[in-house]
Amino acid sequence: MNEEVQFILDSAKESMEAALKHLEKEFVKIRAGKASPAMLSSVMVEYYGSQTPLSQVANINTPDGRTISVQPWEKSMLPEIEKAIINSNLGFNPMNNGELVIINVPPLTEERRIQLTKQAKAEAEDCKVSIRSARQEANKEIKELDASEDLQKNATVDVQELTNEYIKKTDDFLALKEKEIMTV
Repeated sequence: MNEEVQFILDSAKESMEAALKHLEKEFVKIRAGKASPAMLSSVMVEYYGSQTPLSQVANINTPDGRTISVQPWEKSMLPEIEKAIINSNLGFNPMNNGELVIINVPPLTEERRIQLTKQAKAEAEDCKVSIRSARQEANKEIKELDASEDLQKNATVDVQELTNEYIKKTDDFLALKEKEIMTV
């Protein structure tokens, strides 16, 4: 019987871990003043009739903390890449010098920092919702077990402790990101 409970706990932990990993990916996309190739991870380019991630048609580098350079493998892709970056609503203004696309990452204004902090909080809240739904699923599975009331109660307490642990990790992660965003 304990094996079933352990399996439910492991599966809940896996779901919560996945929610945290997703949050990490989302936080990478939220820029905190310094240029990073990950800022362009969501950009999709029209490549021979299909939408392709920018990283699959070009080299993305950061020569310094304020610049991102995108060097396409085919020069004919320059206008398409420029258009894709503009249409991605990242607030970047790409420049094309015939060889590569250069993006100057402007310093963040106070207003933009507050906006990014709100975005980070929203992502963290989504993560918490996923964690809570993993808890709910685990509790439902525990109730369906053909086990004693004591075992079910103890298992539910374990699930809650796991939930609290992951909610705290999410809050700590958010506090770190907020600090990074608000640091001028």
